[in-house]
Amino acid sequence: MIPGSDREHPTFVRSFRYALEGFVTAVTTERNIKVQLAVGVAAIIAGFTLRIDGLSWVLVILCIGLVIFAELVNTAIEAIVDLATQELHPLAKRAKDIAAASVFTLSITSAIVGAIVFIRAFLQLGL
Repeated sequence: MIPGSDREHPTFVRSFRYALEGFVTAVTTERNIKVQLAVGVAAIIAGFTLRIDGLSWVLVILCIGLVIFAELVNTAIEAIVDLATQELHPLAKRAKDIAAASVFTLSITSAIVGAIVFIRAFLQLGL
């Protein structure tokens, strides 16, 4: 049972459906997630093109997943803050800015990891 409610938890399949609905909503309504997905696809194409090794694939996929995860959490935080207050409150701005900074920090870190992986693969191909 859900605490504070007389409703039961949704089934696993229904929970999975809710998660997919949330992902689709984020992709259709948020520009940044579209950009991050496009960069992720570009990284995957680059990985195939440069024939990166297994460990490099793990790093690339992990970075893509983490950046998308962070953007989804950032989007959820922004929605909750917007729901909590319609006014320009300093704490609301602070929460939104810090959440955005977390995505930015992870994106920069992922770009550095990507540069290391792809430069190394590029050099190994002797191009």
